[in-house]
Amino acid sequence: MTCVLAIDIGGTKLAAALVDETGSILRSATRPTPRTDVMNALAALVSEVKTGGPPPVAAGIGCAGPIDLATGTVSPVNMPSWRGFPLRDEVRKLTGLPTMLAGDAQCFALGEHWLGAGQGSDALLGIVVSTGIGGGLVINGSPLLGPTGNAGHVGHMSVDPNGERCECGGRGCVERYSSGPNLVRWAVGHGWKGEPADARTLAEDAAAGDPVALAAFERGARALAGMIASVTAATETTKVVVGGGVSMAGKVLFEPLARALDDVAGLAFVRAVRVVPSVLGVRASLAGAAKLALDHSPPT
Repeated sequence: MTCVLAIDIGGTKLAAALVDETGSILRSATRPTPRTDVMNALAALVSEVKTGGPPPVAAGIGCAGPIDLATGTVSPVNMPSWRGFPLRDEVRKLTGLPTMLAGDAQCFALGEHWLGAGQGSDALLGIVVSTGIGGGLVINGSPLLGPTGNAGHVGHMSVDPNGERCECGGRGCVERYSSGPNLVRWAVGHGWKGEPADARTLAEDAAAGDPVALAAFERGARALAGMIASVTAATETTKVVVGGGVSMAGKVLFEPLARALDDVAGLAFVRAVRVVPSVLGVRASLAGAAKLALDHSPPT
């Protein structure tokens, strides 16, 4: 049975796994992302996963971006030691395997399409709502990566051209309204006194009926709805899978999101889009990285 090496690289965690062609994880391991010497930590992690397991035929990597597929380099915003880092070549040298690279949110979408809540969708949008907002599109079973590998950056779609300036330099980006830190920032600015002042506490207070916390999620959900309606109008998306830490708020997020989408969506095919929570959770990006490798592995 074909086996591949899947790698998921984020600002807080490194993960790797051996995954077979059915999606079963044969071996896996994680460790915290160090501030420096990330490649040494990744090499040790890969060695741990591969030792004693079946030999993989290819490697797939999902990494926080921005990325550049032409050069195989990455410059994750929350990993300052990597700027233009040649990740694809380094993993290829480390493993001796054909190596594929994509963004972590693109891998999230691909993983959910393969094994999770997006199965069977001809046009899927995966959204990761967390510290930032990432996204990925899977069209007719294939990830839409774009010329440089940065397609699906839905967190930086403008939902209000006259709105707040985003950290990226744009204006009115959905991330500025709907990410965890920005939900909290708005709530604190409007009198919320949660302790600790984080997205989990905000969600708990919203579930308990706190009016400011509820308003923060209503505001964030409306921005997400505007983005989802726009992407659906452009791509005829049939399903949206939402994951990430903020999605764990459950109905506090998904109920106002459904109401807002019902209000902003007009055309029948836009209104028909289904929005569902992730079922794979933190495993989705690893699953997507594995699928990326399996789809491009050499014939056996």
